[in-house]
Amino acid sequence: WGYKVKGVPEGKAEIITCDGNFHGRTTTIVGFSSEDQYRDGFGPFTPGFERIPYGDVRALEAAITPNTVAFLFEPIQGEGGVVIPPDGYLAEVREICTRNNVLMIADEIQTGLGRTGKLLACEHENVRPDMVTLGKALSGGMYPVSAVLASREILGVFNPGDHGSTFGGNPLGSAIAREALNVIVDENLPERAAELGNYLMARLQEIDSPYVDHYRGRGLFVGIVLKPEAGGARRFCEALQTRGLLAKETHDVVIRLAPPLIITREDLDWALEQITAVLTDAA
Repeated sequence: WGYKVKGVPEGKAEIITCDGNFHGRTTTIVGFSSEDQYRDGFGPFTPGFERIPYGDVRALEAAITPNTVAFLFEPIQGEGGVVIPPDGYLAEVREICTRNNVLMIADEIQTGLGRTGKLLACEHENVRPDMVTLGKALSGGMYPVSAVLASREILGVFNPGDHGSTFGGNPLGSAIAREALNVIVDENLPERAAELGNYLMARLQEIDSPYVDHYRGRGLFVGIVLKPEAGGARRFCEALQTRGLLAKETHDVVIRLAPPLIITREDLDWALEQITAVLTDAA
């Protein structure tokens, strides 16, 4: 698109990304990661990527050049520790990208399909990106499938044979994805995530823990941010595992919670019992 439509000189296209990003583990992707662990041993990396602080619209404006073709970001940074940008950020990004003829690309692989209480997390600010990437929940956990969504004007720059993959357009994967989407919509899973997410956050706020600095999240996507002196998030996640609850530590000090969207209130109450015990008893 940048070469064929915007007219950027061949080999000069630039894409802006964010510090703390996670967009996958292919060589190009890890090349613009800010995590040394993901980059180690995989160079040399693809040029043309600029990284800016997450949630900073002024940094985005300053980074845009005539050769900028896209801004790739997560509406909420998942691997970054459930980091939520300032209110209004998505709407401002939309305006900046439109004004500068830059594609707004939202990676909704973790946040999309109901997780945050909306079908897509960008809907919290009534924003429509130019491109959206989806995966994970797209198959309801039944099959490896992912997708890139965009208008015909954008994806139509590809001609038959220009781009593809061995399993791209897999019929079984496509059928499963369509049915998973029907379930998400028909069973009102985004609305369910919003309701249960509010309940979860309210219950977490009631926990009197000497280890917790604060809680953050949206819908059923929550980060428990620990104090630096808590001794790291991993020991808490291991303690939860022994109690039958799986959670992931992120950036040493965040316990990330992402329960299934079909979780019952009873199961959520059970999980909260385990979380309360670990956050108050761990030593």
